[in-house]
Amino acid sequence: MLIERPPRLFRCLVPGGLFRVPLSPGDEKRIYLTFDDGPIPEVTPWVLGVLDRYGVKATFFMVGDNARRYPALVDEVRRRGHAVGNHTMHHLQGAKVTTRAYLRDVQEAARLLDTSLFRPPHGWLRPRQAQILRKHYRIVMYDLVTRDYSRRLGWEDVLANVKRYARPGAIVVFHDSLKSLGRIEKALPAALEWLRDEGYGFGLLTDC
Repeated sequence: MLIERPPRLFRCLVPGGLFRVPLSPGDEKRIYLTFDDGPIPEVTPWVLGVLDRYGVKATFFMVGDNARRYPALVDEVRRRGHAVGNHTMHHLQGAKVTTRAYLRDVQEAARLLDTSLFRPPHGWLRPRQAQILRKHYRIVMYDLVTRDYSRRLGWEDVLANVKRYARPGAIVVFHDSLKSLGRIEKALPAALEWLRDEGYGFGLLTDC
């Protein structure tokens, strides 16, 4: 559970970070799907097809180097009505580099991705990095990590994580990456069907 749903202490380490979208009484039962680490031609087009099939919009936090290599995929994500976020240029973990190097990497990605949304890779960044980035971005974290990237899990485990931890306002992380492909091929459609059957609508982070 420390991974699938970040504990309160972890959330306090990113002041101002959006982990869950607050809902008012009477709001639609809504959940927010996100995809990290793309875009790549082996996975992202397939994800877009699944989302189209279920009529779902999502937010894609893109690695700038992938956006540089596959600009047509960035355009296609937007053309289909999805949102885009900055996930650094080289998927840097903020705790492992200096603040100057980290901010430079974010800015390099920003030249390719016109967005006000930012998500730190691995969910880690230094307090000073967060403080500066908050002036320019909405820092989007997560309320549910599906762990679709883990070789220790099968697709049924990924689906079970969604069923166990989904709740109204949750920001959910999948990955449009090669690591996740073998699991999301079955887990993503099954999760969308289950969420729909549970009465969830799907929101875009740019709309909240």
